Amino acid sequence: MAALLMGVALAGCGGGKPADGGEMSTIAAAKGIERPNLKLGFIKLTDMAPLAIAREKGFFAEEGLNVALEPQANWKVLLDGVVGGQLDGAHMLAGQPLAATLGMGTRAELIAPLSLDLNGNAVTVSSKVWQQIAPSLPKGPDGKPIHPISASVLKPVVASYRAQGKPFRMGMVFPVSTHNYELRYWLAAGDLNPGYYLPGDVGGNVAADIQISVTPPPQMPATLEAGTIDGYSVGEPWNQAAVRKKIGVPVVTDDQVWRDNPEKVLGLRKDFAEKYPRTVTALLRAIIKAQQWLDAEGGMNRAEAVSILSRPNYVGADESVLAASMTGKFTFEPGDTRDAPGFNIFFEKHAGYPFYSDAVWYLTQMRRWGQIAEDHPDQWYFDTAKSVYRPDLYAIAAKQLVDEGVIPGKPAARAA
Repeated sequence: MAALLMGVALAGCGGGKPADGGEMSTIAAAKGIERPNLKLGFIKLTDMAPLAIAREKGFFAEEGLNVALEPQANWKVLLDGVVGGQLDGAHMLAGQPLAATLGMGTRAELIAPLSLDLNGNAVTVSSKVWQQIAPSLPKGPDGKPIHPISASVLKPVVASYRAQGKPFRMGMVFPVSTHNYELRYWLAAGDLNPGYYLPGDVGGNVAADIQISVTPPPQMPATLEAGTIDGYSVGEPWNQAAVRKKIGVPVVTDDQVWRDNPEKVLGLRKDFAEKYPRTVTALLRAIIKAQQWLDAEGGMNRAEAVSILSRPNYVGADESVLAASMTGKFTFEPGDTRDAPGFNIFFEKHAGYPFYSDAVWYLTQMRRWGQIAEDHPDQWYFDTAKSVYRPDLYAIAAKQLVDEGVIPGKPAARAA
């Protein structure tokens, strides 16, 4: 009887039509959902899309979940909300659950049972800086700069700033963010020292050629325009916002630094997952379905996703700004829009799977730049990764969807 009721309810909410409260209650009861009413936090970035789509297309409702999505002011506020229980989970930086578990800043046992997306970031410099570096850049037959652009092109600019007695400043979103590590990786590869962290130091500017500081993502363009920073590393749509306002130019995308890199995860408290296992499975099922919808048929749904994300309760940016990076293209300058089919990946290439190797990469970057102060054996990195990244929970939800014929058993793999 429970299965029959669930089938009737699912039929009532299919085709993108959200279920009403009665239908969701029926589904929740049939599935044995322990906590059907959830509150998830997010930051206004395009990579929160799986959460918005899961809600707007009825995927949460199909799983018997009534989910409220609440934007947060910054990553610290979001993290504290999850740790303190004001939020049941969140769109979280991939490094945040690891850092919290290690006690870097806020200490808490968090887990990442799902990766929300691959790629999606870029490094942008101010128009003033661009004008200084653009003449020296190699050009293609079309007269446009050849990408990717090495950070080494900034060396003369940084030297000029130093001669004037002022620092070259760049922004990123949070100390344990992918944006911070990718920016540091790119700068170091261009022979510019991004600085190091010391115990108790959250600045990370010891011995730095570039002064790196934290700015919340939506505030990046205004901070750049004010001249407080000379460039930044951030997710979309805030690079495209700088292009639209003609105040900045993206010089490298994160997939050019680390191809198919994991960007955000679903972050949950460990005790929440242990107390509400069926709820977590339902939550993962809904998000996986949303991820598949976002990548379906080569991105045929991206225009609709852009329309949804443009709403003020989600990202709240103009549709044209969102589309400039989310529909298979990426705009570097007005008149320089290039194909970028892999800039945002949500489902293909195992985008949702929380690989231990990804967690280990974040941990090694924390060690490289001094956030982890002491050496550890290789096994420590693996054990730490295994305690936080939880492919076992992902596999439960994914296997159910495969068995039901909802998702394919073998999505396209990541590039080597």
